[in-house]
Amino acid sequence: QSKLVESGGGLVQPGGSLRLSCAASRVTLDSYHIAWFRQAPGKEREGVSRISRGAGSTNYADSVKGRFTISRDNAKNTVYLQMNSLKSEDTAVYYCAARSSWKPPGLDSNEYDLWGQGTQVTVSS
Repeated sequence: QSKLVESGGGLVQPGGSLRLSCAASRVTLDSYHIAWFRQAPGKEREGVSRISRGAGSTNYADSVKGRFTISRDNAKNTVYLQMNSLKSEDTAVYYCAARSSWKPPGLDSNEYDLWGQGTQVTVSS
């Protein structure tokens, strides 16, 4: 069964950094567009960033532009989300998701059909 597994979450102080990883089993990630989403308590799931397969084009939510960077390491079959200058409002469960399609999807969660279980990120002093 295809599976995505997130890791790297934790507790960090405001202004700090974390790097999340999305690893795959029975899935070759460079064949997929991969996105990161997050969901805070009482809020809807929000698209954070996406990296396309192939050329690796990226896009970001306005709320994280300039602070977060998505990247992939095909040799490790892993996608990363580097998060810098973290704020309390970044606190959420972060999920990675995958889609195999010709055209890169956006940041709408309905466009993705393979999901990980999530990793908690808490930004607090």
